Amino acid sequence: MGIAVVIVIAIILLLVILTYAGNIRKRNKRLAAIRENWGKPADHLPNFKQVALYLQADPDQFRLSAATMADLDIEQVFTYIDRTCSKPGQQYLYNRLLSRAAIPANINNIDKQVDALPADKSVLETYQLQLAELSDPNAYYLPELFKAQESLFSPLVTFYIRVSGITVLALFMLMIATHNQLYFIVLMLMVMANFVIHYVNKRKVAQYTHSLPQLIKLINAATWFRKQTGTPVNQQVSDTINHMGSLKRSLSFVSINSAVRDPTDVMYALSELIKTLLLLEPLMFISSINLVNKYRPGIHLIFDYIGHIDFLISIRSVRDGLAYYSKPVFSPDSDLDIRELYHPLVTDCVANSINTSADRGVLVTGSNMSGKTTFIRSIAINALLAQTMFTSCSKSYSAPWLNIYTSIRISDDMEEHKSYFQAEALSVLDIMQQCDAAKPNKNLVLIDEIFRGTNTIERIAAAKAVLAYLTANGNFVFVSTHDLELAELLGSDYTTYSFEELVTADARLVFDYRMKPGLLKNKNGIAILQAMGYPQSVVDDAGLVSEQLRAKYQL
Repeated sequence: MGIAVVIVIAIILLLVILTYAGNIRKRNKRLAAIRENWGKPADHLPNFKQVALYLQADPDQFRLSAATMADLDIEQVFTYIDRTCSKPGQQYLYNRLLSRAAIPANINNIDKQVDALPADKSVLETYQLQLAELSDPNAYYLPELFKAQESLFSPLVTFYIRVSGITVLALFMLMIATHNQLYFIVLMLMVMANFVIHYVNKRKVAQYTHSLPQLIKLINAATWFRKQTGTPVNQQVSDTINHMGSLKRSLSFVSINSAVRDPTDVMYALSELIKTLLLLEPLMFISSINLVNKYRPGIHLIFDYIGHIDFLISIRSVRDGLAYYSKPVFSPDSDLDIRELYHPLVTDCVANSINTSADRGVLVTGSNMSGKTTFIRSIAINALLAQTMFTSCSKSYSAPWLNIYTSIRISDDMEEHKSYFQAEALSVLDIMQQCDAAKPNKNLVLIDEIFRGTNTIERIAAAKAVLAYLTANGNFVFVSTHDLELAELLGSDYTTYSFEELVTADARLVFDYRMKPGLLKNKNGIAILQAMGYPQSVVDDAGLVSEQLRAKYQL
């Protein structure tokens, strides 16, 4: 009996020592990563299926469409701005980026809250280390606790789970003390039953057993941050933390469950064996489910509190990494006026400026690769960052609050038997239906190469009608096009700009990516054909037709 106790104590001490040493190594590694990554974007894409779990918890909220997300490369944009240290912070930021129902009441407070964060970098690093305690992938499942939880077990099985652990330990001690084979037989039967219950129900309770150890970390983090200078906290958050005592006590015994996560580690195998023998995961679920249901609103509130703090720190890191930035000015009746804006994902991006009103659209002409599509994307991305992080990649940003709609990447839909033009037409129709002038917010519409999938005459006619309709309904409209005739047809309803390029002697294109007022004026297409060795008769014929068209449109 004495030897067994000594062995058990020794094992417990070994586990404590190994856990402590592992935590020190983990902390030092995290601190080094925090210092290395400050002001820099992540070098890998996160698991967006898990990141989106919080976004999906509110399915009725207005958000960017899947098409617009693809058009704007939102996953890459998010990866660039994501400097969060916790999974709740990452999910909170993703939700802020995509959910754009109305002007948030606190949007103008964000900058004040960022400035209120500690200026001392070492203090800010302790904040990030605290947030990093919620960096385990299992923390992604915390939003699952926002929903009402139902019991998974019958009353009889629930009773067995409650008494199983203590019974297994008692039988083990009795077997060692008395060497009675009956205790051994009963113990083996219970072990087999526990293995069955554990693995049969593992998937059912996984989302809870994964998130519950993270919940106590979430509560601990909220308790810690409430005491720190510079972190936003209101009375509702403070009261909620104070009322979480019973839930925290219920979860305390499970915190060790998340200490070891490496499946190749011997410690992981040992912890998995102990959880199975004592039915710790099902016990964790049935012991906490009622309290989780009781405190669901509070859990959601604390999740947002931690996510918001991580979000604020992420803003400061993004700002520190930008070449320059501005703080937006929002006014419901203002023009869209952005000075020296650039695309944050384009290295050494050439900046351009734009000023337009909701009743005057913008046509952007230029050859392929000249920068016109990057420019219109950068407008939408600047609007998103301004409305999400109170930060614009520009020298100045002034605009109303904008809902964003795009039609940039279109493809045939073979499964639906849709042609390219049909897919285009449906995309543009959806934009027209969404851009109702009666909505409280203004709309920003981006269309790349409108109706490129049909013949020239009908493309230009349809494009003119659609674009005139959009501006007549008070939308900010940006359209890239090769159809110079649209400028004449739309008249004063649209301002025309162009991106141009030069052709070198060896037929290479040189782009300056500078947007210039007016229609595209160069003749580089034919010059390239000549430099590449096309027959002179082809070059001369093309040149003659080009001069006739330029005379017609006064180019």
